[in-house]
Amino acid sequence: MNTLKTTFLLTLMTLLLLAAGAAFGGRSGMMVMLLISIGMNFFSYWYSDKLVLKMYGAQEVTAETEPGLVRMVANLAKKGQLPMPKVYIMDTDVPNAFATGRDPEHAAVAVTSGIMRALTPEELEGVVAHELAHVKNRDTLISTVVASMAGVITMIGDMIRWGAMFGMGRNDDEDNGGGIVGMVAMAILAPLAAMLIQMGISRSREFSADETGGTLCGNPLALASALTKIEQYSRFRAMPDATPATAHLFIINPISGAGAWFMNLFSTHPTTSARVEKLQELARRMRR
Repeated sequence: MNTLKTTFLLTLMTLLLLAAGAAFGGRSGMMVMLLISIGMNFFSYWYSDKLVLKMYGAQEVTAETEPGLVRMVANLAKKGQLPMPKVYIMDTDVPNAFATGRDPEHAAVAVTSGIMRALTPEELEGVVAHELAHVKNRDTLISTVVASMAGVITMIGDMIRWGAMFGMGRNDDEDNGGGIVGMVAMAILAPLAAMLIQMGISRSREFSADETGGTLCGNPLALASALTKIEQYSRFRAMPDATPATAHLFIINPISGAGAWFMNLFSTHPTTSARVEKLQELARRMRR
């Protein structure tokens, strides 16, 4: 099912790129974007996880450099019958985490240095279990592919906006018209469409990963407590270098800091209160 979703999303993103190319340069622009989209699809499948890790300055750690964290990941991976993923740390005080990789055999779990200080071991274990749940549920390929493609589409929208300001792009009589109006429309609609796609694929998956992660670690209330703490931090400080294109990767929206109210209209995450409520319900079921 996730393979079909990935194919559908890659196709949809490709069509958006073609529409942007047509708005900016007619048939020739569309052909250029077709070639770019083919290259992007290949790159997104094989290398987008490495791009996201590099974007956030994540450094790989080992059992020698971070024995506690690596042992925790290894124990949970074994419990979940998963291959051992690579483990990364992002050097920032803001607590957060994400998982990436095209499949369980090529997965990585990344946590911030801040989350290791802010949470108790039980809470951190809940967070790691949530991220491994994304790996187990094979969510990471879709998440990472969409992150890289949405970022490019947003960048193209910016380029079209600048082109429209300086009178670049198609003439009104080229390829049945469109011109500046088409450019401006794509500049607005392409990033919005990318954002809506992210939102549509992310919210239900977070609930699923919470349930799988809560079951995996055996302590859903610890995960609920961790989510509450991370959200409290995020209200006052956004994560450095976080972008809307990658926000859906994280366990809590990394750009939901003070002043980000507009971005919350397009949040890729369910409300933390709803997630906590479902985890509390899971804990009650597990005690029966």
